[in-house]
Amino acid sequence: MTPAAERTTDTTVESALRSAAQRLSREEIDTARLDARLLLGHVLGREVWPHDSAVLTDPDRRAFDTLLERRLAHEPVSRILGRRGFWSLEFQVTPDTLVPRPDSETLIEAAIAAFANRAPPTRILDLGTGTGCLLLSALSAFPEARGLGLDSSAAAVAVARENASLNHLTDRAEFAFGNWSDDVCEPSELILSNPPYIATRELADLAPEVRDHDPHPALDGGLDGLDAYRSLSLVIPRFLTPGGIAVLELGAGQEAAVAELMAKADLTVLGTRPDLAGIPRALMLSIM
Repeated sequence: MTPAAERTTDTTVESALRSAAQRLSREEIDTARLDARLLLGHVLGREVWPHDSAVLTDPDRRAFDTLLERRLAHEPVSRILGRRGFWSLEFQVTPDTLVPRPDSETLIEAAIAAFANRAPPTRILDLGTGTGCLLLSALSAFPEARGLGLDSSAAAVAVARENASLNHLTDRAEFAFGNWSDDVCEPSELILSNPPYIATRELADLAPEVRDHDPHPALDGGLDGLDAYRSLSLVIPRFLTPGGIAVLELGAGQEAAVAELMAKADLTVLGTRPDLAGIPRALMLSIM
């Protein structure tokens, strides 16, 4: 627990935000100001701003302290709040799923660009669906499509189904518990996947927000980080329709190795798309 002297004694939103941001900054949390706003806004049930002079009640201050303690321990804001925005949708997150990250939106951008000059997909397959963020975002972008999200975690599948309901996409989205190697998938014009791609030895060096709160099976890509891609290289040719597009998320520096694996599986490498940091994040593949 935080010493009494560190507890929130500020009486206004403005002063509470200022002191909370200072405390978060001392823990080297780069998004200190934004995090403080999100947490206090959650307590108050509204958006708050740095010059907000509204007076905080004692219960509000105590509730804010509780959430702030969790963030000071490097628990991600999205996990504290239980939700995260991705693309144009909102997703519930639990300890059973990865938190949807902006880098992964690159896959949706790549899929939209890949179908810009052709008929849109009618069937989408998401391998390792987690929260369902990739499938549901793709369905929002391709309103005539239907899709299946597959995950080896039954708990993650339950979360994805809840997110389909939350985003009013239950009529077009299915989710199933199973392995990629199972014959449960229909041929699809678009395949999406954000597989585990962190080398096992690197897991301990991840930021605590990831290392201590994301499910390790969704992170651990084996000794070289490529185990899931090896599996995908066998699965994608079975489920991707001729001329269809597969879009895979890449870890930093994995472009050449993953492209080589896919080429050996007779998949055509169409190129990559960078994330906002300029890192090749999405690998596009096809069967010609």
